[in-house]
Amino acid sequence: MDLATLKNLKPAEFEQAADGYRAAGTMASAAKDEIDNVVIAGMNKSLSGKALEAAVAELKKLSANFHYTQAECGSAAVALGGFAYEMSAARTKLLAALDDAAARNFTVGPDGSVTYPEARPADSAEKPYSGGTVGGLAGDSADPTVQAIGRQAANADPNPHHAEALALAERIAGALREATEADTKWEPKVRALKADDDLTVSDRDWADARSDSQGVAKAAAPYLDSITPPPGHGTPQQNADWWKDLTAEERDAYLSVRPDLLGKLDGLPSDVRDEANRTVFDEKRAEYRIKLDSIPKPPASEWTWINAGGYPAKVHTDEWMAWDRKYGDEYRRLSASLHGMESLQNRFDDTGKEGLPEAYLLGFSPEGNGRAIVANGNPDTAHHQAVYVPGTTSNLDGIGGDIDRMTELWRQTNAASPGASVSTITWLGYDAPQNVVKDAPFEHYAYDGAPAYRDFMDGLDASHSGSGEPHRTAIGHSYGTTLIGAAAQTGDLNADDVILAGSPGVKVGSAEEMDVPKGHVWNEEADDDPVPDIGRWGHGGSQWRLGGGVFLIPSDEVFGANQMNTHAEGSGPSATSGSEGHSQYWDRGSTALKNQALVVVGEYGDVTAPE
Repeated sequence: MDLATLKNLKPAEFEQAADGYRAAGTMASAAKDEIDNVVIAGMNKSLSGKALEAAVAELKKLSANFHYTQAECGSAAVALGGFAYEMSAARTKLLAALDDAAARNFTVGPDGSVTYPEARPADSAEKPYSGGTVGGLAGDSADPTVQAIGRQAANADPNPHHAEALALAERIAGALREATEADTKWEPKVRALKADDDLTVSDRDWADARSDSQGVAKAAAPYLDSITPPPGHGTPQQNADWWKDLTAEERDAYLSVRPDLLGKLDGLPSDVRDEANRTVFDEKRAEYRIKLDSIPKPPASEWTWINAGGYPAKVHTDEWMAWDRKYGDEYRRLSASLHGMESLQNRFDDTGKEGLPEAYLLGFSPEGNGRAIVANGNPDTAHHQAVYVPGTTSNLDGIGGDIDRMTELWRQTNAASPGASVSTITWLGYDAPQNVVKDAPFEHYAYDGAPAYRDFMDGLDASHSGSGEPHRTAIGHSYGTTLIGAAAQTGDLNADDVILAGSPGVKVGSAEEMDVPKGHVWNEEADDDPVPDIGRWGHGGSQWRLGGGVFLIPSDEVFGANQMNTHAEGSGPSATSGSEGHSQYWDRGSTALKNQALVVVGEYGDVTAPE
């Protein structure tokens, strides 16, 4: 970077280019949403058959192209904006140095050298101090050694202009050095932002997009760090305030290159979190597919029969055992995560079917047992919000069943109160126990997950933009009820109602301790559900008062919860079925589901109790 180039550079042109890419990305995002949530949703609502499937498949390809365009344009906008930001700072320093030189009647050469005039000594009888030239390509004052020599010379040179000129030369060299470093840093980042020449958005394309955004994020750290979110992810309200204070350009920058961060921040608008998490979802799915494809498939012959003590025994083949030792754990981990991602994609694709509203991905991670938070309908505008916590064995691999429970609840609320504004949410935001025997008896899973659940509930308050205060219901199943109880016991639950199904205990001994208004704790227990009576010994609460007890669970009368009927009711078209065992509380057409929906929409008078 030379002086003339930096002096004549117009950072505004790069900012305008960034604005152009940003506008293209915004257009692509709007087009994607229109295809997914209007066109495909409308077709799903009114059409069926193979023609619909073929048309939707083509539209999904188009949607993927728009999403990929959005991602790459976002990275390009941040890269160009970051380049302009850093070059503008260097240019400002250069121009300030040139102005100071001109004010002193110094001459700055094209190589950055500074020529200073002669000066008269205080004693007019002495000869004038001669002028000179410092800095520039002949004596690069950016070099620390040269700087030191120059300072020594300045101390020896009686001309007072020498020290001033040397300082100006160092400022000019510093500005040029900063510009050179910025140009060197950003040039490869911008050149990397290229797509292939077809309309198929492949896993490799998404891997490339992720690499691009990560590279841009690293280079843009000085800019992004100046507008960083509250430390430690902040409280939901702090996050909401931070987001509101950002400019549109700053918001787009974070969405483009730090979607992994934004998607986790409780308190941000649901459409922002959804957009961020959809990008993370597509990138992670591509990454996991590529990794899985790189692993040799398991041998076709997994089993063989041997003779063991005169009896036939079925065992793994040696070939399969060798494969399993080398690849098995990673193969199963990736396969399980991808199965869960497929379940999420299926929910996205179901928008419009039977009136199902748009899905919002409010949290996602495939790491460990996985995280997934999925809303049916926008909770920010909904009058009724229901947040469901699944229990033991819940993980990303099995998220499909938990999502289905909340889609069924949403449909039932629509039947209970047609036209009601409702958002039902599956919240897998904690590490649930993975084994009924080895893990479920322990309480630390509940207490470890409780703060995240409370933050999410508070975040729904901070991001709500609808009219009036929303009516919020906390729903738990099995160990999920234990987490809700732990959340109420150790902090503010921020809910109006609590629904507990198949509860093994909620760590407290009475409904009064569930942090909701009196009379707003509701419980369901099927007759043959074995979990409550087994679980009470590990998670039941206590009432240390006359008539109380220990190891109390919500189905105990003394606990004080409203008991809801789970048996079959009525006859004819309006009849509802009974629930059996531990997992039928959300079966379509069941009494248990009907009663939950009535609580969610606030129609308490229609809730039925066991006879």
